[in-house]
Amino acid sequence: MKRLSALGFALILGLSSQLHATEYTIDTKGAHAFIQFRIKHLGYSWLYGRFNDFEGSFVYDEDKPEASSVNVTIDVTSLDSNHAERDKHLRGKDFLHTDKFPTATFKSTRFTPTSDGKAKLEGNLTLHGVTKPVVIDVTEVGGGKDPWGGYRQGFTGTTEIALKDFGIDYDLGPASQTVELILDVEGIAKSMM
Repeated sequence: MKRLSALGFALILGLSSQLHATEYTIDTKGAHAFIQFRIKHLGYSWLYGRFNDFEGSFVYDEDKPEASSVNVTIDVTSLDSNHAERDKHLRGKDFLHTDKFPTATFKSTRFTPTSDGKAKLEGNLTLHGVTKPVVIDVTEVGGGKDPWGGYRQGFTGTTEIALKDFGIDYDLGPASQTVELILDVEGIAKSMM
């Protein structure tokens, strides 16, 4: 009897810990999420851009943040640097070759909280047909109820990737070898949708 009670108690504890984990859909429909980038142009200025179309979800548990996970798919053809001719070049064979590689993906492998709402998000980024591990510095922006009866959670993150790591070797000079990614994500809890 004691063994059965202990087993039941363990199951209840296990279930209660899973109940706190919430899955969120990234709010791209309401334009409350952004994937932006910047790269130095010849070392003289910054070129900014973004990907207009992407989708994804994440799981987050305030009580057990290390169990968090993220999955995102990006339509790379939606690249937008606010200049049509440049966008055509960036989508072409010299850079992203979107005819051959129209999507990019990110799948997390580890979420490590550090302090004060900050964390390291590790995962695999597939871009230009190449998959490499990346680490994103994450800061929790906040979470809570929205005016429509839902629950939202938001994060911001930054990382830097080397173009050559992803098979993009077009030479823009030594100051333009890496791209900074700026990620702002607001998710809507699926159980509330």
